[in-house]
Amino acid sequence: MSVQAATKPVTVPDLRRMKGTPQVWLTAYTTPMAKLLDPHCDVLLVGDSLGMVLYGLPSTLSVSLETMIAHGAAVVRGAKHACVVVDMPFGSYQESPQKAFANAARILAETGCQAVKLEGGTEMAETIHFLTQRGVPVCGHVGLMPQQVNVAGGFRATGRTNDEVVRVTNDAIAVSQSGAFAVVLEGTLEPVAAAITAQIDIPTIGIGASAQCDGQVLVIDDVLGTFNDFTPRFVKRYANLGPEISRAAEAYAADVRARVFPGVENTFRKTR
Repeated sequence: MSVQAATKPVTVPDLRRMKGTPQVWLTAYTTPMAKLLDPHCDVLLVGDSLGMVLYGLPSTLSVSLETMIAHGAAVVRGAKHACVVVDMPFGSYQESPQKAFANAARILAETGCQAVKLEGGTEMAETIHFLTQRGVPVCGHVGLMPQQVNVAGGFRATGRTNDEVVRVTNDAIAVSQSGAFAVVLEGTLEPVAAAITAQIDIPTIGIGASAQCDGQVLVIDDVLGTFNDFTPRFVKRYANLGPEISRAAEAYAADVRARVFPGVENTFRKTR
């Protein structure tokens, strides 16, 4: 359960003040899932991971702004307690700070969410500053950045070399100093993520990073075992619902083919 009272909505300033207190983040993409997760989370992240998890895309790169807005609004409708943060998709913020603001403003206005998240460190510092100075709360994202998968040559952890340690550390510092309220550290070697957490004054949210981060985030479908294309090393499955769903569908199909379903109790009949 969140450290916040379950009936009190979590705000961006609350999250900023929770530096040093474990924050619970999970992704959500739909209203029903948001309702289930909401009492237990500080943040529901509408991640562009939905492109892979829900739409079967090979990466997050082709997810559109309109798709993120639609799913963001759905999650907001199911959240009463958790703060809702929506990813800015690839191409919606890299062109210029002004373009980023226009698209971030659309996300906030059309979804009702409390903040946006964007990927990038030093190269995005000016944009983060531009947004936060104009009333857009921003969560950063450094380390392994899925939107840069083509540049990186795949999904791989960072912090293995001195150059990588310096780069991810400088990126996290730049995000912190630019006005972001938190930063996601993805795929970052444990001692590097722990050192960054101790060094910067905003909360770090780990995914494939360190237990010493100020919070953790996972993709809910990985947690529940409903996304089986691959299982990253950093995922811990708390359920394995995929086989259960398959068995339920198999049982339903058998009942339909045997004309067992619908039964009398499932049909409408004229009564006297």
